[in-house]
Amino acid sequence: MKISIQPQWVLDGRSELDPVMRRLLPLLAAVEREGNLQRAARELGFSYRLAWGIAREGERALGAPVLKMSRGRGSRLTPLGETLLWAEKRVAARLAPMIRNVASELEFEIERALREAPVVFRLRASHGFAIELLRDHLAHEHVPIELKYCGSMDALASLAAGDCEIGGFHAPVGPLQREALAFYAKWLRAEGLTLVMLCARRQGIITAPGNPKAIGSLADLARPGMRFVNRQFGSGTRLLLDLLLAREGIESSEIAGYPSGEFTHSAVAACVASGMADAGFGVEHAARRFGLEFIPVANERYFLVCRDAALKDPFVKQLLETLKSRRFRAAAAKIAGIDASHAGTITAMDDAFPELREMLAEPARER
Repeated sequence: MKISIQPQWVLDGRSELDPVMRRLLPLLAAVEREGNLQRAARELGFSYRLAWGIAREGERALGAPVLKMSRGRGSRLTPLGETLLWAEKRVAARLAPMIRNVASELEFEIERALREAPVVFRLRASHGFAIELLRDHLAHEHVPIELKYCGSMDALASLAAGDCEIGGFHAPVGPLQREALAFYAKWLRAEGLTLVMLCARRQGIITAPGNPKAIGSLADLARPGMRFVNRQFGSGTRLLLDLLLAREGIESSEIAGYPSGEFTHSAVAACVASGMADAGFGVEHAARRFGLEFIPVANERYFLVCRDAALKDPFVKQLLETLKSRRFRAAAAKIAGIDASHAGTITAMDDAFPELREMLAEPARER
């Protein structure tokens, strides 16, 4: 059973206005895409008359027009319409992981009540588009899964504590890999762990279309007047950025907005797209979804981790088959900045992180 929970706008507590907002926001999004009210109505399955009525209802409810109509030039959003649409996008981007976590918990409880036995397949993972895609494919295949988004360190801690069967984390490729592993080592040191490749991906600076602030490097984020939006503390993306700044000798305290913390890449991109920030740091696909510029900075690998014994679990076997399937890899190939050509490949810890054994031996030599 797959549950979907949707946020709802309520204007001044007036229930009669709820249907207005439920219909107005999708209409504004369609007009933005189509540039024409008639084509937007056709896309949504509305008549032109109904679409026009929805726009007028929104205008009466809000006290100002949301669309500007021009003969021969189509339709476009007014500043109020643009603000409403970007607010809706920010709500979706910011709340999506939390809403999905709640939905997953409800699915878990309902499945347990229906089956009179607990669903044992629990996944804790750092938020990402490949993980979202994996969840959708497993749901399509009727694999009962309880997915909770959390930071990479929290995901590994949950696996170590036995609170999940699989944890997901990502680590940079190259010189920063060893430094990132220092934060993960206490959980990866356990015997009998297996790494499963999910994808490789690019992370970088996200800026407004056309890069109006002429941002070319991380150092530019510390320029006076620059507004930055960050990921939440404990996320792998924030850890990566911390390491990148330290390598270049840039103090995070010099970056306005660095203490901020959004829980998804989409939320970061939405803040930039709506003008709330001049730049953010995240994955390429988030930037492309919002029509933003992307400046590549680092490559990383995203792994799923489980105990060796879990490989015999039928749910984990199905997960591996899904990752290796042509259908999943083809869908992942459409995500900008993602390479899932090796998805589902089982990798030994020493092969993926050869420096880990040496790192774990260092404390023993000191003692």
